[in-house]
Amino acid sequence: MQNNFYFIGNFSNIYKNPSRKSEVTSQIVYGEKFKILAKNKGWIKIKTLFDNYKGFIKNSKYIEKFSPNYKVSSLKAKIYKKPGIGTSSWLPLASKLSVIEQNRNYVKIEKNKWIKKVDIKKLTHKENNFTKIFKKFLNVKYVWGGKTFQGIDCSALLQIFFCYNNLFYPRDTRDQIKYTKKNSKKRKFKKGDIIFWKGHVAMCLNSEKLIHAYGPERKVIIMPIIETINKIQKTANLSVKKVSRIKY
Repeated sequence: MQNNFYFIGNFSNIYKNPSRKSEVTSQIVYGEKFKILAKNKGWIKIKTLFDNYKGFIKNSKYIEKFSPNYKVSSLKAKIYKKPGIGTSSWLPLASKLSVIEQNRNYVKIEKNKWIKKVDIKKLTHKENNFTKIFKKFLNVKYVWGGKTFQGIDCSALLQIFFCYNNLFYPRDTRDQIKYTKKNSKKRKFKKGDIIFWKGHVAMCLNSEKLIHAYGPERKVIIMPIIETINKIQKTANLSVKKVSRIKY
């Protein structure tokens, strides 16, 4: 069985088991590379090569040969049938693209699929301002397993910064805690600190505010750091488990 493929649907849920009633654990986006581990009645079990995430997708939109040279840099990029003629479809941030034709304002990525140039950057582009990536998702709804403009969870919000910059970072909070170096359970926070709880993570924008995809508020939201720590302690009986730093 050919192992390496590239997903070319806009994006798709990854399920824990081969059923739409199963838990959605993550998502796969356009241009993402994966291996096929098994096939099961229209479902395929995959392992994403960026973060070694395993699960099931029900989608035949994948190809063997793909040479990405650009990526989506906007929260979402509208797909056009041809320059100036839009569709109702969008590609999410960090989607990898193989540009095959360009004109003044658009690039062609497939037959009858064009994207505006303002929504993309070269694949090698690095975004060092992590707050710029996080703030793109401000007010996007909280969705367990999500990692796009339609919905995102707390660990995906952190991971997407590294994904955009072509760097490995684990998908789930429990693995992120293990992967990051411990700083301290300090009370003086600063920009770039990552605060971990059991099953939750938030990122400090400065010494007073953090941003996170917060389930109780059902969206990505900026909140005061200390107020958030106290609220999570009170409502979920969870204390800060670890504080680390965003390093890349």
